[in-house]
Amino acid sequence: IHYEPNAYYIFDRAYDSFKELYRIHLTGSFFVVRAKSNLKFKFCKWKRRLPKNILSDAEVKLSGYTSEKKYPESFRIIRFYDEEDDREFTFLTNAKHISALDVANLYKKRWLVELFFKWLKQHLKIKRFWGTTENAVRIQISVAIITYCLVAIIQHDLHLSRSTYEVLQILSISLTDKTPLQELFNKTNFNDVKEQLNPLFPGVV
Repeated sequence: IHYEPNAYYIFDRAYDSFKELYRIHLTGSFFVVRAKSNLKFKFCKWKRRLPKNILSDAEVKLSGYTSEKKYPESFRIIRFYDEEDDREFTFLTNAKHISALDVANLYKKRWLVELFFKWLKQHLKIKRFWGTTENAVRIQISVAIITYCLVAIIQHDLHLSRSTYEVLQILSISLTDKTPLQELFNKTNFNDVKEQLNPLFPGVV
């Protein structure tokens, strides 16, 4: 993975490669990751004045010999209480220049990104990316979102009672059909659409 300087990389608790986290640190980038419960460390210093919902904010170093070799410098460990979900989170980060609340908010934004990609898969049918470069991914997502917005406009302007999903499926099998849109949606039986799509795109509907 090519890490960009000054970028933030947010990981879940399943990610625990301190060697990779140190790579991010040496690149001049920043990470925020959920800490595992069995993490072994020693305190270097900690803050005494804490904002609301921040239970602790300390600077630590890994204490295990192998772990310390993988990440020899200090980093922050922050305990945060989420009132909304009544849950406690523990974060590790090398971002020493931002507040503990900013660290917690960065992790929350990661969840919003996950929800966005879940929405992409469910509504725009992006099962895989055609290319792996940043530009290729941006183009594919942009085209999919534009298509979805155009379909929403069609729904609104034609006062269609069909769902966006149904409209997309009907259009996908009618690309060469010259029938006016209003007539196309009025005459098409959605069950017939699913029958036509099944042999072409198994598992899509």
